[in-house]
Amino acid sequence: MGLNMRSGHQGTGPGAITPDGCAVEFYSRLPVGEEPDIIAGAVPAGAHILELGCGVGRMTHPLLERGFTVTAVDESAEMLERVRGARTICGPIEGLDLDETFDVALLASFLVHTGDVEVRRGLLRTSARHLADGGCVLIQREGEDYHTNVPRERLDPSGFTVRVASSEPVGDGVNSVRAEFEFPDAVWTQTFRARPLTKEQFEEALAEAGLKVDKYLTDDRIWVRAVPVDRG
Repeated sequence: MGLNMRSGHQGTGPGAITPDGCAVEFYSRLPVGEEPDIIAGAVPAGAHILELGCGVGRMTHPLLERGFTVTAVDESAEMLERVRGARTICGPIEGLDLDETFDVALLASFLVHTGDVEVRRGLLRTSARHLADGGCVLIQREGEDYHTNVPRERLDPSGFTVRVASSEPVGDGVNSVRAEFEFPDAVWTQTFRARPLTKEQFEEALAEAGLKVDKYLTDDRIWVRAVPVDRG
């Protein structure tokens, strides 16, 4: 298990585990979904993207293949070792200040649901701070039944099972979530803290960072394009 494990976060299974409980090897095996197509359809061709929390590059690599320029940020050096073809920056997202701007800031992987309100504020402010004129932030939210439709599992077409085993309140509007990822040859688990946000609470959090919803990009409202309040 990784050192300096974040409070309330842990992970088990083969290989390196990041401070928030993510297993590097599991994310390296995770297939690419529809996310790159959603992103590509929501931003200008060839845009410069600041990807916050890139992990092993599961979205980075398909975005590069689609002709985008990506600066990939993650706090895990073990994750960034798997990223190819992009400029990489290792460090916490919430305090990042590169003194440059991008067409798009990408905040995926449900990071906006972090249990720590101050960290969430930092994530959104970092996203807003790095936008060029006319730029946008793309955010991936949890599904609206993420914490209520539990336990649940699905068999991925590539042959592994994803299971959300539990989501239990731990106080202050935060839940402790346990997820399990079962492959024929290995099992990983991740326990983490997540803060459910209604649509209204999410939009209030955006407003606090000087952002507003430009468009919900998917019918389930999981993917959102946000823009600065004073620019659109």
